[in-house]
Amino acid sequence: MEILIIIPTYNEKENIASLVSYIFKIKPDFSVLVVDDNSPDNTGLAVKELQSKFLRLKLRQRFGPRGFGKSYLESFKKALQNNQSQAIIMMDADFSHDPKEIPEMVKKLSGYDIVIGSRYVSGGGIKNWNWRRRLLSRFANFYARTILRVPISDLTSGFVCFRKDILRSIDLDSIKSEGYAFLVELKYKIYKAGLNISEHPILFTERREGQSKMSFKNIWEAIFLPWKLRFSK
Repeated sequence: MEILIIIPTYNEKENIASLVSYIFKIKPDFSVLVVDDNSPDNTGLAVKELQSKFLRLKLRQRFGPRGFGKSYLESFKKALQNNQSQAIIMMDADFSHDPKEIPEMVKKLSGYDIVIGSRYVSGGGIKNWNWRRRLLSRFANFYARTILRVPISDLTSGFVCFRKDILRSIDLDSIKSEGYAFLVELKYKIYKAGLNISEHPILFTERREGQSKMSFKNIWEAIFLPWKLRFSK
């Protein structure tokens, strides 16, 4: 199965070279697409310098309105237009998601349409977070899961593996949210489409370098989104 790994970036120059090298060390025939949101720290330039070493590394530079969700949605639509991959991996650029889990997640696609890297199933967990962040994350998932009535333990996980064709079952243009809210909305629409979902236990680790991109705007969006989805037609 041809795998495309999509990694959205904004100011991840300190992490991206190590992450890309690690991914190709695990499996050289993966394809990796870095979608850079015009990073001021020249993350895009760092990726360009890596392309001579890794021929299956691609770069898409965005210069329009910045957005985590926009980066993924544009990449999904492009992926649907070609036959170069059968499955897509979503993951962060900061090493919070361990690439070593990818082969096992892909293997599970033999029985499922989507496999979510989950912190909140048996065997999963979080490393190097204080109790406040743990509590906030737990509550965010409980809050969204309760309102949306979706049996997914980790709705805010950004580590996801799925068959590319499932994107045809979703109205991608209807997704307007960003940040964690985008991750919740995408999984909700996948669930409502009746697709088979599995959660794979992962150990989520605090980012190695750089700063978190979480903002108050993302938090407020995540608070209101479940109600919006619940009562939408």
